[in-house]
Amino acid sequence: MLGAMTALPANPDEAVLERVPNPHGDMAYCIRFAAPEFTSLCPLTGQPDFAHLVLDYVPRDWIVESKSLKLFLGSFRNHGAFHEACTLDIARRLVTLLEPVWLRIGGYWYPRGGIPIDVFYQTGTPPEGVWIPNQDVPGYRGRG
Repeated sequence: MLGAMTALPANPDEAVLERVPNPHGDMAYCIRFAAPEFTSLCPLTGQPDFAHLVLDYVPRDWIVESKSLKLFLGSFRNHGAFHEACTLDIARRLVTLLEPVWLRIGGYWYPRGGIPIDVFYQTGTPPEGVWIPNQDVPGYRGRG
């Protein structure tokens, strides 16, 4: 998809995630993607949901191609799923595609019905010797 006009996939199942070889496979390092304007739809009401997603991973042989990741995340825009499903489906697709040393995702969702629902997942213990910064997304505080 890189270097070509590519339409936004209609849903996550149609989205193609691409990977490229890790250019520094001899080093342990962390890659972070932040999507502060992630959107999906409530599967019951069809109303939009918004989240700030933070994805950290330590690659092994592969890294995700960023344009395909952006299109994959954008494919959730008209997709009805609960917060937990969206967050964990993203993690599962990336773990399957990349087989990383370690992966963590934080889904910081804006309130639905007055209650924020944050969803967190990681594949295990972060590897020693790799700088893994805090996600530093503050909890929702409303007007207070």
